[in-house]
Amino acid sequence: MSVAFTKEESAETASETLLPDRPISPHPNLVTAEGLKALELQLQEAREAYDAAQQVEDVNEKRRLSAVPLRDKRYLTERIRTAQVKPNPASTETVAFGSTVTFSRADGRVQTYRIVGEDEADPKLGSISFVAPVARSLMGKAVGDVVGSGSQELEIVAIA
Repeated sequence: MSVAFTKEESAETASETLLPDRPISPHPNLVTAEGLKALELQLQEAREAYDAAQQVEDVNEKRRLSAVPLRDKRYLTERIRTAQVKPNPASTETVAFGSTVTFSRADGRVQTYRIVGEDEADPKLGSISFVAPVARSLMGKAVGDVVGSGSQELEIVAIA
């Protein structure tokens, strides 16, 4: 059968290729220098994935493979454009953007996180966003300060 008589796009393919844009945070786009480099690397990877998808001959497969990289390219381009690189804090006297803070919880757990930009935050790897409630409560505080109350009480043990 001739290609002219085939349906180029099924409903399933359309739903896979018409992805909504990734939401952009209303907060300032603060990033560390490492965070900006990570965004740039992610953008490069999205470009490479998109370029690879363009080499696929099947139209539906090309659209399906292009959807995520195209959406990510738009998002990452905007995040890099609006990035405000913040230098590492000059002092360890108080918690600031870029600080690594260790605190103890009321239940005895001790945790350490670096306060970073939204796109680079990964609690499993030891970083939290500066807009996270815990980070907001710690900002501007010093070693020995206690924030929160009751079972949510945190005491700052160290700032690096």
